[in-house]
Amino acid sequence: MKKFIATILGLLLTAQITLAAPFSGNAKTKRIPAGTILSLKILTPVDTAFQNSGTEFSAMLITDQKTEDEDIILPMGSIVRGSIKGIVPAKRMSKGAILYLDFDHVVTPNGRQVPLSLSITGRSDMTFDGGITTTRGYSDAWKKTCSKSADITRDAVDWGANVTDNGFKYVLIPIGAIGGAFGTAGYFVYGTFADMIKKGKDVQLLKNERLDVILTDPIDVPVI
Repeated sequence: MKKFIATILGLLLTAQITLAAPFSGNAKTKRIPAGTILSLKILTPVDTAFQNSGTEFSAMLITDQKTEDEDIILPMGSIVRGSIKGIVPAKRMSKGAILYLDFDHVVTPNGRQVPLSLSITGRSDMTFDGGITTTRGYSDAWKKTCSKSADITRDAVDWGANVTDNGFKYVLIPIGAIGGAFGTAGYFVYGTFADMIKKGKDVQLLKNERLDVILTDPIDVPVI
């Protein structure tokens, strides 16, 4: 009986080692070069207000990765896993939170977990060191306030021009402009003050949101 149990345990240990071991150097692989952009879809929502460093997340490849001869290396639907590398909390003066992500590995069609190194790309809300933020501070929030103030005046003038087709619109346009000026001034003063005292927003990556990343190191993917 003891010999039978020992045999079973040996087989289980061998199976675990086989599954956990990296693929053989003789295995057939195909390379995805550094600089390749991958498009992902977020599967696990990420929110700096509720999550901490180390929280795991997953995403799904939404485009096939092919060789020059159109052979598929990583098919659409492959799962990429990672974790939150770090969070800088939101602060006063409209300074938004900063989210840093760490991408760990991709699961290949044959079940292998291939380590990969990715950086986020193509976003306008990124910090110089690769984080994702909402507002970079007071100056950024103030620019948005100025833009919104200008929109108020523009909308008021457009209202005066479009409210009627007869000559009366030439009376309403100046009225709209004056009203817009008062509205703009009020919003600007309030917004400027609010931007100084309010806390910045948290970063959210919603489920099914698209995220483009770039390979910083090439990966060799074992193929079936």
